Amino acid sequence: MRPLSMAIPVSLLLLLLASQAAAQSRDYPLTEPAQVSTVRVTAPVRGYFVTPGEADEIKGRYAMSNGWQLDVRPASRSIIARIDNQGPMQLIALSADKFVTADGNVTMEFNQGGFGDEMTMSYVPSSRVAAMIVIRSTVAAR
Repeated sequence: MRPLSMAIPVSLLLLLLASQAAAQSRDYPLTEPAQVSTVRVTAPVRGYFVTPGEADEIKGRYAMSNGWQLDVRPASRSIIARIDNQGPMQLIALSADKFVTADGNVTMEFNQGGFGDEMTMSYVPSSRVAAMIVIRSTVAAR
């Protein structure tokens, strides 16, 4: 009788752990400073001036491979990106096609693929898992 009474709590615990593991892989990128104790030494990011023509090539709505919707709007020397209903992220232009947040946690590379309509986003999820997630997407609307 003892093994059967232990089987139910153990199975519930395993179910809870499995649901937590699945939830961690779907975290959005950090959009605000986190309370994390880290030390990083980097040179200041120098912005690249994005011309209006270059901005037109990357602005729009992107359908991401994991089901998210990314909306990209240009700004001077940066872009403003918003995923679904999350807060906006400002990414600084490193080149006409590559943008990064000031903390380096999110990187977006545009004008990829055969037709230049694909984008790759790499980010550190907001969960406590040490990981970098890479998502590919295509332009849904400009």
